[in-house]
Amino acid sequence: MWTYPDQFDLIIIGAGHAGCEAAHSAARMGGHTLLLTMNLDTIAKMSCNPAIGGTAKGHMVREIDALGGIMGKVADRTGIQFRMLNASKGPAVWSPRCQSDKLAYQTEMKHTLENLPNLEIKQGTITSIEVEEGKIRGVKTQEGIHYRGKSVILSAGTFMRGLLHIGESNYSGGRAGDKPSVGLSKCLEDLGFMLERLKTGTPCRVNSKSIDFTKTEEQPPEQGVSFSFDPQEKSLPQVSCYITYTNDATKKIIEDNIHRSPLFSGKIQGVGPRYCPSIEDKIVRFKDKERHQLFLEPEGLSTNEVYVNGISSSLPFDVQYAMMRTVPGLENVEIMRPAYAIEYDYAISGQIKSTLETKAVEGLYFAGQVNGTTGYEEAAAQGLMAAINALLKIRGKAPFILKRSEAYIGVMIDDLIAKKLDEPYRMFTSRAEYRLLLRQDNADLRLRDYGYQLGLINEETNARFQRKKEIIQMEKARLGKSHLEYEGKSTTLGKLLCRPDFSYSKLINTFPEKAEDYGFEINHAIEIDLKFAGYINREKKEAAKLEAIDTHLIPHDFNYEKIVGLRNEAREKLSHHRPDNLGQASRISGVSPADISILLVSLKR
Repeated sequence: MWTYPDQFDLIIIGAGHAGCEAAHSAARMGGHTLLLTMNLDTIAKMSCNPAIGGTAKGHMVREIDALGGIMGKVADRTGIQFRMLNASKGPAVWSPRCQSDKLAYQTEMKHTLENLPNLEIKQGTITSIEVEEGKIRGVKTQEGIHYRGKSVILSAGTFMRGLLHIGESNYSGGRAGDKPSVGLSKCLEDLGFMLERLKTGTPCRVNSKSIDFTKTEEQPPEQGVSFSFDPQEKSLPQVSCYITYTNDATKKIIEDNIHRSPLFSGKIQGVGPRYCPSIEDKIVRFKDKERHQLFLEPEGLSTNEVYVNGISSSLPFDVQYAMMRTVPGLENVEIMRPAYAIEYDYAISGQIKSTLETKAVEGLYFAGQVNGTTGYEEAAAQGLMAAINALLKIRGKAPFILKRSEAYIGVMIDDLIAKKLDEPYRMFTSRAEYRLLLRQDNADLRLRDYGYQLGLINEETNARFQRKKEIIQMEKARLGKSHLEYEGKSTTLGKLLCRPDFSYSKLINTFPEKAEDYGFEINHAIEIDLKFAGYINREKKEAAKLEAIDTHLIPHDFNYEKIVGLRNEAREKLSHHRPDNLGQASRISGVSPADISILLVSLKR
């Protein structure tokens, strides 16, 4: 075993979306960083749908960008269809989404990381994590190299003892075409970590030349949608996606072959995502549903592969072939890659802190699917936060923890700490108590100051942002004082903007001499702030009340066994999760309000 001459501040295991975001932020903050991946050609590979964003996920991508992360910028540069989801609903749930060119995304991300100062990228397969006296010392690879590091982020995705299923066939792999990571799981178990199994799946990919698009519904791209708050040019042509539906014939083929699905034959032990079930699961659970919607989404401009969103499956290939050809537009479809399910190891909840540092090993951080999440965006957000906190700890600075009222990222991490997962975790707007505060359009107003303080936002970007803030505050105040007569009544421009029939653009058109046009981004921020001021202020007050409980810190070595009157279940859950504060404790499943009251009394004593 040869020891590499340099010692790194941070070693990142895995170059998926969590690893890439961690590597980018660590290097930008000046940390001497090493990114290790089993294959340099699969950095930032989009293993499932080549898409970024979506409901609540788009919010997190904008939060990542506001903090100085890279995912949103790469998505903007490589997207081939942009849309704003839920635009017909309230602004709290508007969510940007883009269909990416999968190869362009990988190439752009790899190129960006390769040119970062402070970052070394190397190919290697980790066999063990080196720990001495409960502290990280480095990692060892299959290639016989020992890398020394002050901290390590594990972001192994679905690779830990990954097992793929296609009907009666199953074989080891991190995803189709890639070998699994076997040694890491055993290493973690030897270190005392508790692992369980989760399952996810992906649909088949088909050849666009074999699709009759005249039998489908076109879904054209939208203009003016992006992820990054920083100006940049979108370089790729925009394309349409298409919608089609399953039918009774599809349903019958699946029902006749349901016994051949490893999901129902008992071969798959891991728990799958309830919100994104396989097509066979949909048929069993929603027996009365006549049809299921499918989205035909191109995987790139230089490939004919089309991702069939909505029909993930682990059925045998012959069944996939038959059922796909019952769908309108797909009667002669050619399957290029079969659908499959994959089982993998993850660390059960209660083993990480709010910083994503593990409780068992100092300096070891978990990010991404190892924490039980699913999705590129959830992984990237964890990678960003883990890297920030790893470097802050090395430098002896206070940790960076986002509150639930500050960011969807804060909601997710708090959930991962406090709640036992019974399925892969995915972010939804419904998980956030303060959705109107956590809109996608105001992510920079919520978080960009943090990014600047952390060293992830440069001076030029910060100056532009500070000017934006000044304009918004100044213009809201001015509109509130601009009196005029309208429809025979005395009012202000601010009050007019609060009316449901008035938008900022209408204000400009109606009173061009009184209303300034600052561009859509600032105009929209002013409109939302004024139109929803009452609701926003109410949410802020509610957040302040609930956040007060978070100020009651709990010592990490607090002895719950000595608390008189605490229920046994609460004592067990609190001892396992070791919450940082009373607020976290209150959100642990199995801990009641009465338990919190008793705990509060004990803490005061």
